[in-house]
Amino acid sequence: MKTIDFATASFKDFENIPGQDIYTTAKEFVQYLNFLKENGHLNYRIESLSPVGPEMHLILPGDEHPTWCVCLVSNDYLGFSQHPLIKAAVINGVEQFGTGSGASPAIGGHFVYHQQLEKKIAEFCKRTDAILYTTGYTANSATLQCILHKDNRDKDVAKNDLAILDMNVHASVYEGVLTTAVKTFLHNDLVGLERVLKNAQDSYRTKMVIIDGVYSQDGDVAPIDKIAEITHRYGAYLVVDDAHGIGVVGDTGRGVIEMYNAFDQVDIITGTFSKALGNIGGYVIASPEIITYLKYQSKQHLFSTTATPALMGILKAIDLIDEEPEWRTRLWENIEYLKNGLIKLGFDVGTTSSAVIPVKVGDIMKTLEAGRLLLKLGVYTNPIMYPAVSKKNARIRMNVMATHTKAHLDKVLSAFSEIDAQLHISSKHNN
Repeated sequence: MKTIDFATASFKDFENIPGQDIYTTAKEFVQYLNFLKENGHLNYRIESLSPVGPEMHLILPGDEHPTWCVCLVSNDYLGFSQHPLIKAAVINGVEQFGTGSGASPAIGGHFVYHQQLEKKIAEFCKRTDAILYTTGYTANSATLQCILHKDNRDKDVAKNDLAILDMNVHASVYEGVLTTAVKTFLHNDLVGLERVLKNAQDSYRTKMVIIDGVYSQDGDVAPIDKIAEITHRYGAYLVVDDAHGIGVVGDTGRGVIEMYNAFDQVDIITGTFSKALGNIGGYVIASPEIITYLKYQSKQHLFSTTATPALMGILKAIDLIDEEPEWRTRLWENIEYLKNGLIKLGFDVGTTSSAVIPVKVGDIMKTLEAGRLLLKLGVYTNPIMYPAVSKKNARIRMNVMATHTKAHLDKVLSAFSEIDAQLHISSKHNN
């Protein structure tokens, strides 16, 4: 029996339904997915027959034959997953060391290429020490679970730790702080942050302010310099996840921290190799003592098999950030071209300052319909809805790549103009 209105539902509605066991919930969730599919709104998990790139060969929902679409869903911002020198480095790694590492890091799975990558990514961010995780998600969740705790046996909050989150941080951060006390502040709200810190300054052991560098849904950046000053003034530590900034933002591609020249103001840097660096995995950069502690105390690191020799491609990718800056130049030309084109058409792209460009729609069903129509026009984007964003803030999110051509971007702009005639989502229809 259906208990959720599918027409207004989101994935969040199927989490932990009171009084309903998981098999019943799963069955109802499948019915919801079928509802979306029947309406052409299930453009998730679309099968691709081609590599990552500015165009992808896709099996679209309801179609038997593949279609080439302009791809705006990839985080491969610099196109490095397809760079011939990086591919060669991956092949060389496999030829030297095989396809797997065979063990967790403490008991035989720590190889020279792991050590080299730890050193290189730390030095890239002007530090000395780093730890690797198998994903960027785990880098956040596992690290925070390891270093922040709440003693549920004792009511004295002074014996607990506190995580202070910008409300828009990534889901991996929210998972990571399940083991500790948590307070939040409105997105980039410095007054709200200071209020939380002031109220908490004498009440907790370790206090950590946790923010993103580039925010994954709006593409805007954190004012790291100001946040760092406030954070340290109240005796707290600052953690910055710059997953979407590294390789994209900053004079030399070292992210939002470089933009604000704040390398010595951030206590812990986290990130991923799966975006601009074109591979997979995560890292944490911090003081030598914190990194050593994590290597022996972070369970997800300690008990997981280490990354494969294919990560030797990341070593080359980091080099190419400096050796071939033209990729970042091309990326920013494309970002400005697409963003300005959308603005001229009357679309709301918010305050993005990165390769993430949202087109804010608001209504969930209209957003899903926009995604469907764009696919029909050969443009592959991500409709984003609650809980990734608020219920009134649904949008089409696009990720720009250095390898997009002007022809690709013109096709995108033309498609948005065409769907706007049907859905009336630009400012031209709100006057």
